[in-house]
Amino acid sequence: MSAEQNSHYGLILKRILGSVRDFAGSEVGWKARVLFGSLILLMLSINGLNVVNSYVGRDFMTAIENRYMGEFIWYGAIYLGVFASLTVTGVVYRFCEERLGLLWREWLTQRLVNAYLDERVYYRLDEYQQEVANPDQRIAEDVRAFTVTTLSFTLMLLNGSFTVLAFSGVMWSISPMLFGVAVAYAVIGSYLTVRLGRPLVRLNYDQLDREADFRSGLIHVRENTESIALLHRERRIQSRLLRQLEALTTNFRRLIAVNRNLGFFTTWYNYLIPVIPALVVAPLFIRGKVEFGVITQSAIAFTYLLGAFSLIVTQFQSISAYTAVIARLRGLVQAIDQTRSRTASPIEVCEMCDRIAYDKLTLRSPRDDRILLDQLTLEIPARGRLLIRGANQTAKVALFRATADLWDSGSGKIIRPGLEDTLFLPERPYLPPGTLRESLLRTGGEDSLADERIIATLKALNIESILGRVGGLGTEGDWDDILSLGEQQLLAFTHLLLLEPRFVFLDRPGTALEADQLDRVLRMLHDNSIAYITLGNSHDNLSFYDAILELEAEGRWSRKEIRNGVVIEESAKR
Repeated sequence: MSAEQNSHYGLILKRILGSVRDFAGSEVGWKARVLFGSLILLMLSINGLNVVNSYVGRDFMTAIENRYMGEFIWYGAIYLGVFASLTVTGVVYRFCEERLGLLWREWLTQRLVNAYLDERVYYRLDEYQQEVANPDQRIAEDVRAFTVTTLSFTLMLLNGSFTVLAFSGVMWSISPMLFGVAVAYAVIGSYLTVRLGRPLVRLNYDQLDREADFRSGLIHVRENTESIALLHRERRIQSRLLRQLEALTTNFRRLIAVNRNLGFFTTWYNYLIPVIPALVVAPLFIRGKVEFGVITQSAIAFTYLLGAFSLIVTQFQSISAYTAVIARLRGLVQAIDQTRSRTASPIEVCEMCDRIAYDKLTLRSPRDDRILLDQLTLEIPARGRLLIRGANQTAKVALFRATADLWDSGSGKIIRPGLEDTLFLPERPYLPPGTLRESLLRTGGEDSLADERIIATLKALNIESILGRVGGLGTEGDWDDILSLGEQQLLAFTHLLLLEPRFVFLDRPGTALEADQLDRVLRMLHDNSIAYITLGNSHDNLSFYDAILELEAEGRWSRKEIRNGVVIEESAKR
């Protein structure tokens, strides 16, 4: 194995041990330690009962050989008692293992979800999409596979160690040569299994991505049914889905081929396990050196011992899939860490409470470093009303995102209140899943406003009829399907009015609203002392604005004052 591979596997082991250490030291760590300690005790009990069972089985078979009815009944009863004890212990052991696996999965998933949503990592992670495909699947499915499989492998290794200690003495007392055969057989089998199954690691990694891509394509169809039907894009979507399906099945065929070759060997390997002890011990029985029951005991001991030595052979397919899962989770964690520890943006954002201002703000395209907005210097006071328009659509979007701290390419300074007092309304409204009340109020403040206040705001926007149609504020629903785009936009404005921020940024609100609806909304914002900055166009009603910011090509801009809906002067330009 190369130094690079050693370093890679060393890093994987370090990640696993780090996760285990953090889990054990967490707030639920005491539960985990109790469950793990119980598993160790149960594992020791199972191994002890298996050793007892091998001796009981030996004497039981010897009683049959000698036709001793009394001993046959006695050992038969003990045999049944041992099996009953093994059943109870095994079931409790499985219960504790599943509870511990679920506890670990819940804890680790919570950590990843928090890290994924913290500091808008989910948004900035787009920069790493080539390396981190399908982060949703990695958090949901790969965490489950990682926790369950890590725990399972850890317990199998511990159980294998206990089994070796428990049955090595039994095996050696029967035949030292049989013990040597077991060790040699397991070593040779493990080596050949690794050689034959090595391609499975990469193939399993790719298969997880292929499955996720195909599932994402199907979800896209479900979420965009109306648009696809209206635009007749079925053939395009069909072509894409079939390409994804072909990639999935091609990789899976390779997996099947490698599994077939590996299956020839492992099946042959497992079939020989019950035969080998008989081949070694039967001659001893024929020569009268051992009792007949020793053949049965040797088969039991050989099976358990070889199972402990042959974990690589019996679990290689699971190990290869597990390695792929670890690699995918490691990629996700690294991308999250890189995103959270990225170098500070050259655009300085200062959170103040009374105004929005731009000081020599220059925005550039992250793709080609082209200047989108050059040295913007502008101030928007409390209750200010600014219309941003012009042919440079990219500059408008860049300014919108930079103010929300979502644009890193550029320089200069942005002064604004904190994000609690500065809200941003995108062109396409977003209503999160949940009840209508939860969609309209701030998270954690669902009980802070009386229903009468919410209903009054809905009436002011002339959309109170929505309540009767959906069943009230406490109704859950898929709002994208239930409500029209205009209704969703008006509900988004209801959310703004109920939260009462100091400033709001509106991205082309006239796209989903009629002119009179937009006029009503802007009037309500101004009456509630909420300053608004609108990304609009030349058709907007200037009566609702105090100034215009014109964004032109090559980063040029100009600011013009408005009085009574008429542009009166140009106050700044670059």
